[in-house]
Amino acid sequence: MSNETVVLDRDDLRRTLVRIAHEIVEKNPGGKLGLVGIHTRGAVLASRLHTLVGELTGSEVPLGDLDISFYRDDIESREPGAQPVVHASHLDFELGGRTLVLVDDVLFTGRTVRSAVDALFDYGRPDRIQLAVLVDRGHRELPIRPDYVGKNLPTSREQRVNVRLEEVDDVDEVSIGAKRPEITVSAAEEEK
Repeated sequence: MSNETVVLDRDDLRRTLVRIAHEIVEKNPGGKLGLVGIHTRGAVLASRLHTLVGELTGSEVPLGDLDISFYRDDIESREPGAQPVVHASHLDFELGGRTLVLVDDVLFTGRTVRSAVDALFDYGRPDRIQLAVLVDRGHRELPIRPDYVGKNLPTSREQRVNVRLEEVDDVDEVSIGAKRPEITVSAAEEEK
């Protein structure tokens, strides 16, 4: 972590999520909402946003999480023998008639989001899907644009955006550093 530059600390991250929650509520007045986080850190962020949106609306907004490991289009290109880390998906509410806000930590090529949309449609057909990301780092390979962005962070392909959350990593921060050497990680995390 020594050759990394912290771009969002704990307080910045909290303020950013509060702002995104306000934007979600403002853009969807009186609408039937649902929040769905992409494993792993997107699910943590969705849980935090769920609390904030609930406080703002005074109502319970359904929350789910989604694993996209087997929906990725790059699963064959992974290192031979490498297996994706698979988590259970939890979508225990009706998707139809709802606006779903899909939540992820970093938007990069757009392939994770495309996979998540494919996975969502296996569970039902929401009226609308919106995208909330903590960091948009550019370099899109697919025509995907977020509705809610915490921080636009122009990067080079040689850099890596590291999102660390207390629930997973014991610290809240976003940093930029040099790309790590190839290691086996879950397919969803590889994109960051």
